[in-house]
Amino acid sequence: MGSMKAVFALSASALIGACTMVPPPNSTPPQPQGYAVPFDVPVRVGDLVVTPKKMVEDSRCPMNARCVWAGRVVVTARIVGPGFSDTADLTLGEPFGTNGKMLALVSVRPEKTTQAEIGPRDYRFAFEAR
Repeated sequence: MGSMKAVFALSASALIGACTMVPPPNSTPPQPQGYAVPFDVPVRVGDLVVTPKKMVEDSRCPMNARCVWAGRVVVTARIVGPGFSDTADLTLGEPFGTNGKMLALVSVRPEKTTQAEIGPRDYRFAFEAR
């Protein structure tokens, strides 16, 4: 009987350990369509949910400078739709297609200036279904 208690105690501790290993689900509901979101905040875009994850490139010409090239913004985003999940680099103003759905990164704030660097927490991104 003593060995039965030991097996039960070992099984119970294994179950408790297994439960603590499971990460909690992301409880952040997506922002409504048209809302400009910071990194790691999901937003609804048609029947998609898009979450900007990281900046790949922000080579925009500062608004108070003269540049030969306007530059571009590229952001890695997680895209979740009916029955699929994808991660892609989205370029400002360029349509992107995945699983029969089209979307675009249409706005990046704040504007770039020569006076200050933009910190990751300052960025806001807006997306549209195309």
